[in-house]
Amino acid sequence: QVQVVESGGGLVQPGGSLRLSCQASGFDVGFYAVGWFRQGAGQYRERVACIGGDGSTHYADSVQGRFTINRDNAKKTIYLQMNDLKPEDTDVYYCAVDQAWRRCPLPPNAMDHWGAGTLVTVSP
Repeated sequence: QVQVVESGGGLVQPGGSLRLSCQASGFDVGFYAVGWFRQGAGQYRERVACIGGDGSTHYADSVQGRFTINRDNAKKTIYLQMNDLKPEDTDVYYCAVDQAWRRCPLPPNAMDHWGAGTLVTVSP
């Protein structure tokens, strides 16, 4: 029953902004940690941002100060506000949750539930 579905990706110019949404079902958004990842080039997906069950947040160094994660528990939605986007941010972005994890950061190699991803392209 646990499911997450991403949306909000698209084409944007450098310096622009996008807001990604992660629509969740089958679990308590306000209890478990939920993370945003991107595909990257390594063996595992790359951590981007995370919000814990206690509301604490964690960001990758590469997006610190530019991206903000928050959630709306009533709507069961987790958002990733992306500002000052750079070409290096181009990637497929995923939302993920695991019912064994309630704190950030989350392990990209051990998440049980992933969305299908949404593509973000930053280009002139």
